[in-house]
Amino acid sequence: MIIGSVSENKDLEKRISITPEIAKKYISLGFEIQLSVNYGKHLGFEEKEYSEHGVKFLNDDSKIINNSDILIQMGLLDDDKNSLLKSNQIIVGVFNPYENQNKLQELLKKKVNIFSLDLLPRITRAQSMDILSSQANLAGYKAVVETFSIYEKAIPMMMTAAGTIPAAKVLVVGAGVAGLQAIATAKRMGAIVFATDVRMASKEQVESLGGNFLTVEDTENLETEGGYAKEASDEFKKKQEELLTETLKKIDIVICTALIPGKKAPLIIKENMLKNMKPGSVIYDLAAVQGGNVAFSEVDKTIVKNDVKIIGERNILNKLPNSSSSLYAKNVFNFISNLYDKENKKININLEDEIIAKTIIK
Repeated sequence: MIIGSVSENKDLEKRISITPEIAKKYISLGFEIQLSVNYGKHLGFEEKEYSEHGVKFLNDDSKIINNSDILIQMGLLDDDKNSLLKSNQIIVGVFNPYENQNKLQELLKKKVNIFSLDLLPRITRAQSMDILSSQANLAGYKAVVETFSIYEKAIPMMMTAAGTIPAAKVLVVGAGVAGLQAIATAKRMGAIVFATDVRMASKEQVESLGGNFLTVEDTENLETEGGYAKEASDEFKKKQEELLTETLKKIDIVICTALIPGKKAPLIIKENMLKNMKPGSVIYDLAAVQGGNVAFSEVDKTIVKNDVKIIGERNILNKLPNSSSSLYAKNVFNFISNLYDKENKKININLEDEIIAKTIIK
């Protein structure tokens, strides 16, 4: 069986789906690997690193798509390449089915088997395949590093003969995987860290990392059975807004990570709240691509309001493409291994397996 992967549009996506290390593992399972010419060169992976394991390179992406039993990508292919997919082929990636319904429906009409790894269930057996966690971990770390580089004051408290510089105060909105990594990174760099989340289970996790958990009193736990945040009530939103309005008066840096799967990101920091922030403060909105947690945030722009910088990026992981590709490739390999019947050397789409049933798009 042939596994293929074609180069992404590098202006939008610098990550790759198959590293040399993972190519070797696929080949040891009995797969043949076909990739686009210069597939990983921009990340420092030369073709010889792949070819020494038996990987084949083709300079025609349409041939790779046509030859492949399984195609592995970061996201959906361009329309012209999507049209080349055919019945019974398998495509694996992160396809955001809530936003790409029309394109995915076209593939389903052609009987293409589509597995979207952003739909993985949060169960123990799926942890090694959990692309949302592995990528969010890096995103939370990088958001802090990027923001600290833009903030024009020192982060840790510094006591000098000339006087004391106070530690920066950081607020992390959303204490999921990205938020927890942001808390840990900011704390390691000497900041005083506060965090807020609608899920009460986050309180213990935040405090274990040295953060101060801000909570709205007398509210229900807004957590789904799958461990994700669910939409808050109007009453909760009002109380949260009052709490944040006061908190933001003393905050220097905000990292926003709050997302609800399949929905527009909740607007948490509103225009009137920005007016309370100190001049020179910086906000990084990791949710910008899904509408943003912050008023005025725009994708791939830095907006300045009331002398507060609001940063929104489409894909922060393009700034860590090597690390994020390594983790993503491992996640996908573990998923493919679960699909593969090693005894009979074939793919087994067993819909009684929760991992397969939840990720296949019907």
